[in-house]
Order: sequence, then C-alpha cells, then structure tokens
Amino acid sequence: MIFRQLFEPVSSTYTYLLGCEETGQALLIDPVMPAWERDLAALNALSLKLAYTVETHVHADHITAALRLKRETGSRIAYPAPSRAGCADLRIEEGREVRLGGIALLPLFTPGHTDDHFSYLVDGRVLTGDALLIDGCGRTDFQNGDAATLYRSVRERLFTLPEDTLVYPAHDYQQRRVSTIAQERSRNPRLGGDRSLAEFVAIMRELKLPYPKFIDHAVPGNRECGVCPPHIADDLREYCETMAASPQG
Repeated sequence: MIFRQLFEPVSSTYTYLLGCEETGQALLIDPVMPAWERDLAALNALSLKLAYTVETHVHADHITAALRLKRETGSRIAYPAPSRAGCADLRIEEGREVRLGGIALLPLFTPGHTDDHFSYLVDGRVLTGDALLIDGCGRTDFQNGDAATLYRSVRERLFTLPEDTLVYPAHDYQQRRVSTIAQERSRNPRLGGDRSLAEFVAIMRELKLPYPKFIDHAVPGNRECGVCPPHIADDLREYCETMAASPQG
C-alpha cells in the first residue's frame, strides 16, 4: 500500500493518501478545499486515480474538497452514515470494510468529538480524525459532542488496539506527525494513564475554548460535501479557499 501524509498548514489539517499498487486506485481521507490541487498533483505523481474521498466526520474548521475532487476526477464521496449527508455516494458504517484493491479500510465508530465521528484502521495504522490527537483530543462542546462518550471511544475502542499501532491524527498544531497507541495510552495528558472518566469530563468542561470562527459556514457546507455557503461575510470569504486557524482543542 502506498501511504502519504499531506499537511495543510493554514488549518493544520492532515489529509491521508492511500494507494493500491495493484489497481492504481486511491483514497483520500479528509481532503481540504485549499489543497485540492496539491492532492491531485500527488495522485498524478504516483500514477494513481482517485476512487474515493472519505471523511472522518462533518468538520467545523474547514471545507472539504470532496465535491471539488469528484468534479475533477469522477471520484465517489464516502461519509459517515450518522452524518446524514445526502450528497454521499457511500455511507460509512461500523465494521463494514471499504475495500479498494489491496486496501482494506476498517471503520471504527468513535463519537464524542462529534456524534458522527469515525476512525479508520488500515495496515497497522489508525487514522483517528479529531477523536485522538497526539498528546490531546478534539473538543467536545459542539455538534452533539460529549466528553463521556469521547472518553469511552478512546479508552474502549482505540486504546484496546495493539500497542504498536501507529496513530495518525487529523490535526496537529506543533508539527508532530505520528504517535502510537502505546504512547498515547501511557502519556496522553487528557486520556492516558489512569485518568478517570470524571477527571476527563472536568478537563474538557474547563477548557472554555472560543466559539469556532468558521463553524456556522463549515458545517452546512460540509453536509453538502464541500459547498461554500452563499452570501458569506467578507471577513470570512477567505475560508472558502484559505482558512484562518481554528484549533479544535
């Protein structure tokens, strides 16, 4: 399997390219609108054809490039079934593999950051979206997020994976690229070690993070698979192509 981790520096988002060497087909996990041309260039450089874009959840801090890439390449759009995105060609469900040649992508339902969040297990790696970050986790105070639910998703689903499983998150704000289940289980300051549910809920409650600047545009736009809403305010228009930073916590 061909594997590439692609970083979009404005929103600090990682997009993951997975390619099948046998079929020449590829998946993109969490593509971001400003970087769609970069993604096409990466696919072309590897002589790959995009078959699917796959989302971990409905994002609040950027617009997905799924629809744009579909228009450019004819790729199909895969979204978590709980997102209820009518634009999706494939609805991701718990335990139902997405197969593309030699690639077997296993969805793991990991809600808590949002109520529709999935992580993806593939070839000794877990793509954790915003559920589990390196030394952190996604915030839980919007999109039906819930701290107790996220605690269980991470501790009972992700932390039970083999300890040498590589952890690839959807964001990092300190230029870190990869961790392991063993490392996060041991030292993650929010969820690792002997951190109790009550302690975690208290930590998340006390974060008091600012309201995400782009959420009111990103969420409806992403439920349409990547549409920038019309009549957007001038000071937010740049989010349609280049977004200001909006850390998820």
